[in-house]
Amino acid sequence: MFERPDRGARALVVEIDFGDGDAALRLAEAKALAEAAGATVVGEVRARRARPDAALFAGRGKVDEIAALAESAAADIVIVDHTLSGVQQRNLEAALGRRVVDRVSLILDIFALRARSSEGKLQVELAQLAHLATRLAGGWTHLERQKGGIGLRGPGETQLETDRRLIGKRVKQIRERIARVATSRRVQSRTRKRNAVRTIALVGYTNAGKSTLFNRLTGGNVHAADQLFATLDTTLRRVGTGGDGDTLVLSDTVGFIRDLPHDLVAAFRATLAEAAEADLLLQVVDAASPERDAQDAAVEAVLEEIGAAGVPRIRVLNKADLAGLAPGVERDGCGTITSVRTSALTGDGCAELKAALRERFTRPAAPADDAESAREGSRVSA
Repeated sequence: MFERPDRGARALVVEIDFGDGDAALRLAEAKALAEAAGATVVGEVRARRARPDAALFAGRGKVDEIAALAESAAADIVIVDHTLSGVQQRNLEAALGRRVVDRVSLILDIFALRARSSEGKLQVELAQLAHLATRLAGGWTHLERQKGGIGLRGPGETQLETDRRLIGKRVKQIRERIARVATSRRVQSRTRKRNAVRTIALVGYTNAGKSTLFNRLTGGNVHAADQLFATLDTTLRRVGTGGDGDTLVLSDTVGFIRDLPHDLVAAFRATLAEAAEADLLLQVVDAASPERDAQDAAVEAVLEEIGAAGVPRIRVLNKADLAGLAPGVERDGCGTITSVRTSALTGDGCAELKAALRERFTRPAAPADDAESAREGSRVSA
């Protein structure tokens, strides 16, 4: 059986077009993900299929082409920008003679690389274990049946069962620790509500400019970079709007992406609760992205999954300078501000955004119980 190398930084990226979006843009995002994980992209393979092959995901001829290109480019790993089953991954590794990483594993790896806080590391480990548990079957086929006899008698438990038990034990420990963190977050949230502190959460597609906007509005210095998932751990800061109203607290959250692994969303539920429990969402949109509509759909799907779809929001059309848009606000037929055009990098439009926040929070904060009732009513009506 092919022995996996411990590490490899030269990557061949594979993108297969099943007719579900612009394949070129998806390939560009996959290459950006690979680079965010620390890999050097040395080649790419594109193909079209009506549906995935059950055994190899790609067809046999395309797999042979991938193998030849990987050999000529001296690629250490092959990154497939799709979700592979455990069987497909093992078959591809055997056929290619190289480690194969699918989109889910790649995103999990980036999260593991970016995690800084103990909470973030726990959440990433939980997601990785949940993903690993689905790939154990078949990984120990040589030990799944203890045959007995001298030198072959098992301890009464196969290696597969042992791994499942150990993973289950570790998952239980992590969930208990994350539950304690979630309880602490809920206590802090209730305290903020009692003190009439309004919370605003920045949400949006990864690399839309959330952290840069966060720094611009709060004077903070959270890490901001032109790369996917530059920010992982949630940060909270007071934001000054120039008014005499309520105290506003802004939280910078992890960016979303299409096909965000369900295990990752589940593991980060305690962190993402900042968005679900916020008084207002600032949905940051990369106004210059050609995939803006698809990115909006991906963000909406995650907000729905974490129970934040009904939270009031203002769209922030960021990178307006790159899109050729003038800074300013947009209102609906009732005069309510629905979106603000900004450039977090230059600061254009940020004054208008702060003015929009002042306008939104002119009324005094409702008591905690009333606010919660209003929120539930909003979610039901949504």
